[in-house]
Amino acid sequence: MLSLSNSLSFLRAPLAFLFLIENTTLRIVAIVLAMLTDSIDGYLARRRQSVTRFGAILDPAMDKFFVLFTLCVLFSEGRMELWEGCAMISRDFFLCLFGLYLSISGYWESYKFTAIRWGKVTTALQFLVLIGLTLDITFPTYFYGIFILFGMLAFVELWQIRKATAHPVSTQD
Repeated sequence: MLSLSNSLSFLRAPLAFLFLIENTTLRIVAIVLAMLTDSIDGYLARRRQSVTRFGAILDPAMDKFFVLFTLCVLFSEGRMELWEGCAMISRDFFLCLFGLYLSISGYWESYKFTAIRWGKVTTALQFLVLIGLTLDITFPTYFYGIFILFGMLAFVELWQIRKATAHPVSTQD
């Protein structure tokens, strides 16, 4: 059964598709609703004590889908450079590296998936920049370096969580 918090996470996918319509107001509403659903879904899961491993993976996956989809639309419209979009999703590169490490080292099964501070900060900043880009605000070149820094900080935070909580799962009998 799909919980209310997971339903709110899934809602970010159709909100991203609203970016296919070239209407600034509609796009801003889509971003704001995505921000709200991102805030509310985790709160509801914790309050109702319905936090699940599936939800812990679904929520950031829907955030990433929303951001990536909207960045692709904005790039195709010439509102941003490719390198700017890559910088904005650089945290996800670090997350993929960490996931690869967990898989290879045998820590994947025992790792406790949870929201991390630098992930939340990065996602909030991504949403704010999407609003700015939608409103044709130009950000200085150095500004995009913040996303790379936040990605590295997220990697360090994940590494610290792994050291504190995860244990390798043996595949031998």
